[in-house]
Parts: sequence; structure tokens; C-alpha cells
Amino acid sequence: MNAVNPRRWWALVVLAAAQFMVIMDTSIIGVALPEMQRDLGFTQSGLQWVFNAYVIAFGGLLLLGGRLSDLFGARKIFTTGWIVLIAGSVIAAAAGTAWVEILGRAVQGVGGALIAPAAMTLLMMLFGHNQRELGKAMALYGAAAPAGGTAGVFLGGVITEYLSWPWVFIVYIPIGLATLAAVPALLPAVQGRRGSVDVLGAAAVTAGIALAVFAIVQAPEQGWGSAATLLELAGAVVLLAVFLLIQRAVKQPIMPLGIWRTPGLATANLAMALLGAAWIPMWYFLNLYLQQVLGYGAFPSGAALLPMTIAVMIFMIGITARLLGRFGAKPLIVLGLLVLAVGVAGLALARPGGTFAVDVLPASLVAAVGMSLAYIPAMMSAMSGARPEDAGLASGIVNTTYNVGSALGLAVMTAIAMSQGAAELGDVVKLTDGFQASFVGAAVVALVGAALALVLMRKPAPAPQEEAAAGRA
Repeated sequence: MNAVNPRRWWALVVLAAAQFMVIMDTSIIGVALPEMQRDLGFTQSGLQWVFNAYVIAFGGLLLLGGRLSDLFGARKIFTTGWIVLIAGSVIAAAAGTAWVEILGRAVQGVGGALIAPAAMTLLMMLFGHNQRELGKAMALYGAAAPAGGTAGVFLGGVITEYLSWPWVFIVYIPIGLATLAAVPALLPAVQGRRGSVDVLGAAAVTAGIALAVFAIVQAPEQGWGSAATLLELAGAVVLLAVFLLIQRAVKQPIMPLGIWRTPGLATANLAMALLGAAWIPMWYFLNLYLQQVLGYGAFPSGAALLPMTIAVMIFMIGITARLLGRFGAKPLIVLGLLVLAVGVAGLALARPGGTFAVDVLPASLVAAVGMSLAYIPAMMSAMSGARPEDAGLASGIVNTTYNVGSALGLAVMTAIAMSQGAAELGDVVKLTDGFQASFVGAAVVALVGAALALVLMRKPAPAPQEEAAAGRA
């Protein structure tokens, strides 16, 4: 066993900061979207690619990032991830066209996919010697995610209002360089191990997800029954099927299919996918409603979303864990998705001449409570049945599922919104009709998630520790 690292708590600061920054990268761009749209010429439907390019690259490559971390050493991959993230930030900040912006966001997503699994491996190495310390470290590391989401919303507003939108990416450069400077002194060197990299599998799953999202985004323009849309969707299905065949055929797949025999993994991942597919479209279109309908600037828009994001952080850190201990995962997942559906449905009542206090604040707070109740229980449920040696893989799968659900959900709700008038910039009535339709769609997704969780989720079997304590002589 490795000696206890005397600087482990300082190392945790670096790892938690990385988690904070990776999550902030999904939220900081929200209030900057209309400014980017004006400067870079995004269409109303194409604007979602600023978000989706990051999420598809991040979600599609997370499992590969975990595998690379095992093979080449977690510290090396963590460092590489930050170099890639900084490079993506430079491209995104310097972008003069929509396509360059999308490229920069995708490169940022690749960096995040390397950083996140490597950070988790390093955390386990630093604190695995003591379960109490590990629990405390995991709580602090976990708290960095909602904190990053909250800070991103507010900082995005401040930066866009008082500087300009490229600064939401420039901010990553000094933070990334400071992190890289701290790595040699604080993070342990980790020996890699022999093995192969399933590049083909990673390419197939990422391309399949990206093509599915692209097909859904283009469908309102091309027609859902058009040859182009059907071919794109068929291509996505073929690529995902090829991914599964590759996982069966190769010796060291990025996602061994046997992991899906883990009790509760499939249903918890389904809940996570539907949670992302409801929450992210709500957050995205609420940003646009505030700015394009209510006429908020970037800073007021960021400030308007702050109560919701603070509520998420407070519930996730202070309340959900206690409720999980008392009631278990299933009731909280079902209740959380139901409450989320109610909150998002409340946003569907938003009016063209609405106000923040009436049309946004109450419903967004209800939605935030629902998200907070469901997210951690679904995450824990997905990982709790896995063997210790599969915990990293289970964590990678559930994070991938959430991000893929988010991307597909946003693509579908954007298609719905555009078909109902959300492409009509300047016409607040038409815009509101489109945004309302997306909120209704997201509420239905959350409701379906609650129903499926209620029907499909089972009470967990006794934990392995309990069985061992009871059963073995």
C-alpha cells in the first residue's frame, strides 16, 4: 500500500477545482448564448451546438478517458486533459464563425472527458486508505459540481455583461495554467498498466451519438420523413450497433457489456438519461426566454437563474443525502422527477409579457428541488450494485448516460420549439409559443421518467458488506 500523502488535502483542492471547472463549462455559456448568436451568426436552432458540441464530446469520450487513465497513469491524463481544455478555450474565445466556436467547444469537451475520470482515480488513490477520509473527500469533491453550475450561471452573466462573451472561455486559460503548475507538487505519479485502447469503440459511440443529435436538429428543416433524416437516423443506429459489436469482439473494451448485469444499473441509467433530457432543455430555453422575450441583459439573466442554481446546491449538499439515508433511492428518484415535471410544466405557463417574480421564479425553484431530489439518488443507485473494481466504469457510464440524455433531449426540444415559432426572433409571442412547447415536452419527459422509475426500479439487494457479515464463516 502506498504511503499516506501528507499533501492530500491540498491535492483535493486541485481535484475539486477541476470538477468545478468541468461542470462550470456547461453552465457558464448559458447567458452568453444570445451574444454569441449575434456575433457569430448562429441560427436559432443551430445555437444549441454551443452546448451540445461540449456535451457530446465529453459524454461520448468519458469511458475512453477512464481507460486512458488506467493505461497511461491518471496524473499524466489529468495533465493532458487540462492542456486540451486550455487549447479548446483558446479556439472558442478566438472564434469568428459558428463552426470554429463549435470546434472549440468540442475540444473543450475532449479535455473534460480526460480530466474527470483521471481526477476520480487520483482521489481514490489519495484517500482510499481511510474510509472516513474518503467519505469526506468525496463529499467535498461532489459539492464542487453544483458549485460549478451555480458559479457558471452567475459568472457567465457578469463576464458577458461587463467584458464580452469570449471571456467566458478566456477565464479557463489562467486557471488551467495554475492547475498545471500545481500538479507536479501535489498529485501523485501513477504508474500505468499494460493494455490496449479501444479507439474504434470510442469513435463509433461518439459518432453515433453526434449523428443522432444532428439528425434530430436538422429534422424540422429537412422533414421528419425525408430521406436525409431517415438516412442520418439509420446511420446513427448502425454506428451504435457497431459499437456494441466492437465491445463484444475486442479483448479490452471501453465498456464491457457484462457490467449491465449489475443490479439496478440499467434502470438507474435510464432515470439519469431522462433527468438530463428534461433538465437541460428547461435550463437552455429559460435562458432564451429571459433574454429574448423578457429582454434581460446578460447580467440580469445570470442573476435571475441564481436562485434556482443555489437551491440545487443547497438541496444536493444539505438535504438529499439525509433523505437518501432514510428513504432509499427509488422514492427520491420518482418524487424528484415528478416535482421536476411540475416545475417545468409551470414554466410552460410563462407569458410574452411576463415577469420574473410570477412567470419564472416559483416554477424554476420547484424544478430545482425536483432535480436535486433525483440526481444524487440516481447516481448512487447506478453505482451501488457494482463491484469495487467496476465502480469507475459504472461512474463513467452513468455520467455518459446523463450527458447523452441531455444532448438528445435538447435536440428534440429544440426541434419542437422551432416548429412552434421559436425561430421567429423579435416576435415575442411566437418565441414564447415555441419556448412553452419545449417546456411542455421536457415536463412530459420528466413524467415518463418518474413512471418508468416507479415501475422498473427494484429495492436494492442487501449490500455485499451486509451479506458478508451475515453469511460467511
